[in-house]
Amino acid sequence: MLYKINTFKIFLSLIIANLFLLGATSAFANDSTAVPTTAENETTAITAEHHEAAHEAGAAHGEEKFNAGKMILEHVGDAHDWHIAGHLAMPLPVIIYSEAGLDIFSSARFEHGHATYHSDKTNISYKLEENKVVAVNEDGSVKEDLTASFYDLSITKNVASLLFSLVLLCWIFISVAKAYTRNPGKAPKGLQSFVEPIIIFLRDDVAKSSIGEKHYKKFMPYLLTVFFFIWINNLLGLIPIMPGGANLTGNVAVTLTLAVLTFIITTINANGHYWRHVFAMPGVPVGVLVLLTPIEILGVFLRPFVLMVRLFANITAGHIIALSFFSLIFIFGEMNTGAGLGFSLFSTAFTVFMMVMELLVAFLQAYVFTLLSAVYFGAAVEEGHHEDAHAH
Repeated sequence: MLYKINTFKIFLSLIIANLFLLGATSAFANDSTAVPTTAENETTAITAEHHEAAHEAGAAHGEEKFNAGKMILEHVGDAHDWHIAGHLAMPLPVIIYSEAGLDIFSSARFEHGHATYHSDKTNISYKLEENKVVAVNEDGSVKEDLTASFYDLSITKNVASLLFSLVLLCWIFISVAKAYTRNPGKAPKGLQSFVEPIIIFLRDDVAKSSIGEKHYKKFMPYLLTVFFFIWINNLLGLIPIMPGGANLTGNVAVTLTLAVLTFIITTINANGHYWRHVFAMPGVPVGVLVLLTPIEILGVFLRPFVLMVRLFANITAGHIIALSFFSLIFIFGEMNTGAGLGFSLFSTAFTVFMMVMELLVAFLQAYVFTLLSAVYFGAAVEEGHHEDAHAH
């Protein structure tokens, strides 16, 4: 029978607390993909309408050429509002805590980065600078000391997307769990028939094969949660309109948090056999251990680092490649050459192809992260059968 999904449901409710911390982490993080928020700050949508709106807005402030780099970074970066269509965007809450007190206000106060907001409560003036909320003086200069003391708990686009995905995940699995309760022993149908084969696949081909029959059940709740969390957010990132379009799994703070969770679970469950192989691998001469042991210790920390970079880089790279080819349409269009139309057709076709590939990548990256986590768990709980037999 299918692995008890009620266990997963209970664990899912517990892990929400961790994922809320993940949201706060992504709000604090200002990674290299963050860029200034503009009236045209867009989601990862790849639609001509969005870019035409951005180009028209740019013309209103003076004629400027299409900036492919800026457009791409706006797509993959975080923002304090959530683009809906054209010039329409939903402002998100800005939450700043400092020694002066707590300020909560709408990001609409910044007018897409063009205005300054003054709080009468704390007597602090705020503005957006490189997609970061900073304190400013009357002349607009940044108060570096005050800004450095901020605790920025704002609900950015990535955090809002994370909260939405949590609600979606809870709805999916609570609905499936109730279906098993209402119809025990009956063939699955509807959403249940879609989710069950995936859970069985993860149980049999990932957890059992990597961890073993004896210990796999302990890790199933986490493996299921992390797989569906990554997969669903990968898919949401490909949807051009709200509540999709956020590059959540392409945010290094999010992938770092997931990797740290895997590292913590691996470390807590590691047995003596695992640590013996890390600090003093059996059967290896002492002279070799001087070189091997530092490498093994470094590997303990490199594994979660690789998990973090792989997910972040692959998801972000897929968006950048597709957007780069899409940008060529506008670049050649501005050149007013005869090749513009032909290259536009080629770029459009290639962009569609890349989007289809991204559907596969969305599943593949969730699978790889889950599989590697299971491999690390399996290595941590593996028992030294041969060593034990030799000792006897």
